[in-house]
Amino acid sequence: MSLWTSSEIEAATLGEASIPFEANGLSIDTRTIKPGDLFVALKGEHRDGHDFVKAALDAGAAAALVSQAPKGVKGPLLTVGHTQRGLEDMARAARVRSNAKILGVTGSAGKTTTKEMLRLCCDALGKTHASAASYNNHWGVPLSLAGLPRDAAFGIFEIGMNHFGEIQNLVSLVRPHVALITTIAPAHLEFFGSCEAIADAKSEIFEGLIPGGAALIPNDSPYAERLAARAAQAHVGRLVRFGAEGEARLLGWAPDAPGLDKSEAMRIKADILGQAVDCVIGAPGLHIAQNAVAALAAVALMDGDVLNAAAALKNFTALKGRGARFDAGDIHVIDERYNANPASMVAALALLGAKRGRRIAVLGDMLEMGEGGIAHHAGLAKPIENARVDLVFASGPQMKALWDALPATRRGGYAENSAALAPLLLAALQPGDTVLIKGSFGSRMAVIVDALKARVA
Repeated sequence: MSLWTSSEIEAATLGEASIPFEANGLSIDTRTIKPGDLFVALKGEHRDGHDFVKAALDAGAAAALVSQAPKGVKGPLLTVGHTQRGLEDMARAARVRSNAKILGVTGSAGKTTTKEMLRLCCDALGKTHASAASYNNHWGVPLSLAGLPRDAAFGIFEIGMNHFGEIQNLVSLVRPHVALITTIAPAHLEFFGSCEAIADAKSEIFEGLIPGGAALIPNDSPYAERLAARAAQAHVGRLVRFGAEGEARLLGWAPDAPGLDKSEAMRIKADILGQAVDCVIGAPGLHIAQNAVAALAAVALMDGDVLNAAAALKNFTALKGRGARFDAGDIHVIDERYNANPASMVAALALLGAKRGRRIAVLGDMLEMGEGGIAHHAGLAKPIENARVDLVFASGPQMKALWDALPATRRGGYAENSAALAPLLLAALQPGDTVLIKGSFGSRMAVIVDALKARVA
């Protein structure tokens, strides 16, 4: 059964196909396109997908969605007025034809981790489709939704933002049965100014809920009541809270439960809407436990089997750049390089604090923090102390504030950028060290990860 026929796409987009075709998937990237995919030629700030139509067709694409036929290109094309709008039209049509239970997830941290937990949980219960990677923006959400299989039982969609109105627009496509906010934290403060404003922007996800849909909010958040008020304004049918208190409660977690490797797994106990849960999760940390409780509550709200979903979490592993671990020779590495804000920094440092041996934190700037950025960076000194970090290596102009706030005994090295910091770190390493690497994507902390891997290559 094909994902799309050309006649269905014509009806959804008011476009015109050069010849009939069927597509089994969608792609916007010729580097990862699969034979039978529909290539969507999006136009961005730096690249125009129309320049890659020939390469897509040569790679086996079933057809290309275009706004004009590229010169000299022969092959099946479906021409629409605007390819971004065409993709959104397909997303709307996919949502209308689907009988799947749909969940939308957003938050300042933990979105992708929770989405991947939900993928595992729901896949144990029926055919599940979820956003790839962090496809949570203006093209990622419609691309993911347009790829929703006809026979899916569950659809899990991550929704991100860095300005007001973005979630509102995207959730109008997704129209979830359940809307989950993982947490509210100082992220994108440059664009919002306050965490209250961030909470308001995240709560736009409630506005797209189908009638009778449910909202899941973090009860431990200082902004829980604000989120609840926004849910009431959106006439949400049911509000469920998760955390230490609420309808979905984390009762306990044990990183060193008998028979488990505490560095790679933990056991949690929870009450999920009245259902007792005792399960193993294949990654450690309080924030992981909290995300798991949220995911299981979402399963319950979608009328899924919570116990079977919980059993699937033993197969969860921390994601690349979001807590994945590897050994670089005799050094253990926690790779948290993908993104950073104060809340996720504190969670990552707590993970480091649970390790034995020397604990080394390698930290890059948290970006888009606005006027309070310097204070937020300097404020990491206390969680570093709480985690008993032995040495800190820092890079970036804002991390200089943390460096200045650290006692001399914890200063490992400082540099203006990650490339200059790498040799300072490598020179200080000792066998048995655990190294945490974390920073915003723009801080280029992947340079440190690559340097550690090259150390033993």
